[in-house]
Amino acid sequence: MRTISLALLSALSAAAAGSAVTAATGALPPRPSTGVLLVANKGEHTLGIIDPAGGKQVAVVEESGVTGHEVIASPDGRTAYVPIYGNSGVGKPGSDGRTMDVIDIASRKRVAIVDFGRPERPHCAQFGPDGRLYVTTELTNTITVIDPRTNKIVERIPTDQPESHMVALTRDGKRAYTSNVHVGTVSAIDIAAKKVIKVIPVADYAQRISLSVDDKWAFTADQKEARLAVIDTAANAVKQWIPLPSIAYGTAPTPDGRWLLVTIIGNDKLAVVDLQSMQVARVIDVPAAPQEVLARPDGRVAYVSCDASRKVAVIDLEGWKVERLIDAGAAADGLAWAPSRP
Repeated sequence: MRTISLALLSALSAAAAGSAVTAATGALPPRPSTGVLLVANKGEHTLGIIDPAGGKQVAVVEESGVTGHEVIASPDGRTAYVPIYGNSGVGKPGSDGRTMDVIDIASRKRVAIVDFGRPERPHCAQFGPDGRLYVTTELTNTITVIDPRTNKIVERIPTDQPESHMVALTRDGKRAYTSNVHVGTVSAIDIAAKKVIKVIPVADYAQRISLSVDDKWAFTADQKEARLAVIDTAANAVKQWIPLPSIAYGTAPTPDGRWLLVTIIGNDKLAVVDLQSMQVARVIDVPAAPQEVLARPDGRVAYVSCDASRKVAVIDLEGWKVERLIDAGAAADGLAWAPSRP
């Protein structure tokens, strides 16, 4: 009869325990924390690849055009996608991008370019649970759906609003929510039906969007008042407002669903909102012009891109402090986590 090592028994027991906890609570098991951080350096038209363990940007990949604001990594961590937006801010005159770079992360080379076929200002890309890539395409008031196996466009989904800048997808992939900047609305979209369920009025001018881990709430920031809209996704209506220290920008929940991280671009802070009380619990000083915030999948740290300082701040989510600053490129903006391959 074969013997089993104590180490193997321990590993099997831990796996069984993790499965039991997952089955009992419905929570996802912890995900690996190894990987690389991607940053869209929009001021120099590059994708930066950051080694988070070493705390430095180890490579840059030149973009094919001007310029990428956001980036997403494929779930397997192999490929990065950078929509090429143009040389202006949202709603401002300038060039109109129509492509998206496809970059092999390991070789640090662009391997394909997706052409949207017309000027679109593609901006925010997100992977759905169906494995497809959903990209906001502002100029045509749509979300463009791409099959990453072929890098071909397979669908166009209307948002019914101009300047659909950012998109968040529910975990089941049935709904999409876009922030529509200068009209100050959020579009709630049925993905299968390719139909807007409701246009939700929020403010005169709103920015960015995220969903809570349980998909019950959507969050978007008023750009004229220091407050954050909390949208009830069951009712598709603003439920309440959270007062903030100053004007906010990007938001992201922590993986445990307890906190919402909010970049306060108005006075260079990261606000931490308690999602049980819906109040700011603490604020953390960060370098100038914080843009996007990304919580690492293991929930131990978060990353904040700081546009005016060429820095990415690493936030310790246990001690609630800046752990270190990492040099990035000019006008560091969009962030994505690319997990290491097994």
